[in-house]
Amino acid sequence: MSNQVNSTAQPRISLRLTALALAALALAACTTPAKQQRRDDAAAINTRLGIEYMRRGDLALAKEKLDKALAQDSDSADVHAARAELFQRMGEKDDADSEFRRALSIAPQNAAIENSYAVFLCSHGRPDDGVKRFLEAARNPLYKTPEVAYANAGVCLRVAKRDDEAALNFNRALQINPNYSEAAFQLANLQFERGQLPAARGQIDGYLANHDATADLLLLGVRVARAQGDRMGAVGYARRLQRDFAGSDQARALAALDHNPG
Repeated sequence: MSNQVNSTAQPRISLRLTALALAALALAACTTPAKQQRRDDAAAINTRLGIEYMRRGDLALAKEKLDKALAQDSDSADVHAARAELFQRMGEKDDADSEFRRALSIAPQNAAIENSYAVFLCSHGRPDDGVKRFLEAARNPLYKTPEVAYANAGVCLRVAKRDDEAALNFNRALQINPNYSEAAFQLANLQFERGQLPAARGQIDGYLANHDATADLLLLGVRVARAQGDRMGAVGYARRLQRDFAGSDQARALAALDHNPG
């Protein structure tokens, strides 16, 4: 569920397609009978095809491929996780929930699928359940990007108006990966919206001094500097945004902000 940007920065949950855990689809041939191995391989191929069709927006064809994958390997967590994503996109909330649960009953230690399920829960008004699962995913030593789970927990908490807890989780994400721009943006945006302008400015400038700029952070920098009455600082962020990210949604948002400064 990624994501839009406008002149008013909004919390957003980051869901990576790695959450479908495709790498674990095939079992070792030496421990699997040849006929079953062929079925597992076919299920893996149809699952990948289903995901690709989802990316393209062809949900009907995606469902056809994932139905085949299910018939070929009904005990694959990856098949059920992919079907959960499909049902979510189709607006079939109950079916999506059921598929996520089935996937996790098969692979309870799959932190990537747990992160995906947590995104689903937070997006459907169940923040407590979602945050719990994000944190479980983040603490799983097999999960390669715990910073994403912590940042997503923070976004979920923000939507639930639990800003102190959200800030704690954004900071956890940055402690793990100081280069994670989404967590830096979310924390600075939270501080800005709470009126903590020096903290927000320090977060933005500290990140930009050590890591590559992002359009989100530069646009937010414009807004924070203007709120501080720092005209030259705002101009500096704006010029960098227009130079490095010309044509981006954020550059267009800046133009709209300039047109309607109030």
